Amino acid sequence: MKKITIILLALLALALQAGAQSKLFRLGQTVEIHTAILQELNRSYVDSLPIGRMTQAGIDAMLETLDPYTIYVPEEENENFEMMIGKTYGGIGAIIYKPKKEEPVIINEPYANSPAAKAGLQCGDQILEIDGKTTIGLTASESSERMKGKPGTQVVFNVRKVRTGEIKDITITREKIHIPDIGYAHLLDGTKTGYILISGFTEGLGEDFRAKVKELKKQGMDKLVIDLRGNGGGLMNEAVNIVSAFVPKGSLVVSSKGNALVGEQKFSTTKDPIDLELPLVVMVDSGSASASEIVSGALQDLDRATIMGMRTFGKGLVQSIRPLPYNGQLKVTSAKYYTPSGRCVQAIDYAHRNEDGSVGHIPDSLTHEFKTAHGRIVRDGGGITPDVEIKGKEYSRLVYSLVVNGVVEQYAMEYVKTHESIPAAKDFYFTDFDSFVEFAKGKEFDYRSSARTYFDQMRKQLEKDELAATMKEQLDAMEKALEMDKETFLRLKKDEIIPFIEREIAIRYWFQEGGVEVDLRYDDALRQALVSPLI
Repeated sequence: MKKITIILLALLALALQAGAQSKLFRLGQTVEIHTAILQELNRSYVDSLPIGRMTQAGIDAMLETLDPYTIYVPEEENENFEMMIGKTYGGIGAIIYKPKKEEPVIINEPYANSPAAKAGLQCGDQILEIDGKTTIGLTASESSERMKGKPGTQVVFNVRKVRTGEIKDITITREKIHIPDIGYAHLLDGTKTGYILISGFTEGLGEDFRAKVKELKKQGMDKLVIDLRGNGGGLMNEAVNIVSAFVPKGSLVVSSKGNALVGEQKFSTTKDPIDLELPLVVMVDSGSASASEIVSGALQDLDRATIMGMRTFGKGLVQSIRPLPYNGQLKVTSAKYYTPSGRCVQAIDYAHRNEDGSVGHIPDSLTHEFKTAHGRIVRDGGGITPDVEIKGKEYSRLVYSLVVNGVVEQYAMEYVKTHESIPAAKDFYFTDFDSFVEFAKGKEFDYRSSARTYFDQMRKQLEKDELAATMKEQLDAMEKALEMDKETFLRLKKDEIIPFIEREIAIRYWFQEGGVEVDLRYDDALRQALVSPLI
């Protein structure tokens, strides 16, 4: 029996070795063919070859066959990539606006406590020159690159102030700018309920979060809402650090499983908790992904928080950064992650999703049951399903068009020119809607209603099918009924539009926190969560 076992193990080892050799042979064969094609094209093709563009296109097409998150980052894109994953760069800390190349750069929004804000730059200020070189003729990207630089270095701006028109030089020392992941951390007005809004998971978030929780507890917080709506994720270890504030030290938060080389890893809390009894609500939606799903999934599986909102995005994949020749990088999907109960939140089919990228309907027959620490049933198959479903507010097509086309943002910048100050954000209400309508009427944007959009699509299809002529009278009548001029539609959607105007204006005076305070005023989903008996 022992001899048979040894023989079987030997055969298995040989089979594995043969499989590995076959895999390596196919890889070598593919590389050889690819190189031969390029060499032959270089010798024989009638025109000069755009090698760089061809190579990038080939790499992108190859990686697209795998998953949406495995990407190649060439050397020239490294800085933007670091900014994307770390929200950190060397600069002055301001968002700029460049309407046309032939016009100066405009300060759109300085960050709170940034070098730009400390130097007195404000929304609407025009940057005429950067270190003695005009901004006329530069793109927004080129202007931004000139503003950035190594922390500690200085940059001189020639500035035209927004209200006085005074032109003067302002010298600013660049700093390491980190866009904070915590957008808001306060007690909600008139309550002892803490509210912490988290927009990402970059390095240092866990420590910042723990400090905010301790600060709110000193203020008398008796329950906490952690808002992860729209949070696309980030670093796994920071997700573990968030969970560690509320569960016993050593608690399993997430595990990852890769191929035979990567193996399985378990990630447990290593810090002492802050509070094991504090009632918690975690708010999520279809934009909550990756690390957001690790936090919400772990707190749900450990029965430590009530998850409220909509089903999350469904990204249960782990990416690693691997160095490549010539200073390139490969962000590669190296594992899947699993919540403490054993669930993988990865959507069963990540190639087919809703319009917003989130998981579509998945029948229970395609999912599996798992149990939380207290025996509640939860399921896998795509995202975290909340304990309490609360639908987010839906907006009209017109509002999306106004925001996407920058009409609201541009109006806010015009508003700043004639208003030196506004009340505190939570007390600010916009009342001059007529001026916005006049401003918006002069801007180009698609103001059709959703119904009119569907009608236009239907009419084109009928024309394609040669049916429109026979239905012309009915179609013309329907088109007339759906017709609405820009001003009429803007006034019809006034109540939807005003919160966006108030938010953009508040940000220009009170930074991002001011925008959040306006958002909270209109946050129906949060209000529903606060009155839920489970909180």
